[in-house]
Amino acid sequence: MAAKIRKGDKVVVLAGRDKGRSGEVRSVSPTQGRAIVEGVNLVKRHTKPSAQNAEGGILTKEAPIDLSNLALADPKDGKPTRVGFKVLDDGRKVRFAKRSGDLIDG
Repeated sequence: MAAKIRKGDKVVVLAGRDKGRSGEVRSVSPTQGRAIVEGVNLVKRHTKPSAQNAEGGILTKEAPIDLSNLALADPKDGKPTRVGFKVLDDGRKVRFAKRSGDLIDG
């Protein structure tokens, strides 16, 4: 099945602690049905010093959020929209915002 939310998309959080916030998708895990969104679902992790992090301590990082709690931001007004697919005349299958009808990928 084609992915409705992909890496690099602007999304809006629909439910949970960060409802209403938006950000860019950093990574998507389709098998788990989760995505990491920049600046959303921040959690604190207590880490020991390591080669990558010599300091250790309490770090703030993004945790994965369920795809069902995300909606693509409409390219026109930034509000949440559903995603549809259509095939263009040149044979490409593209996503479009059902709210405004604008194409999402070029």
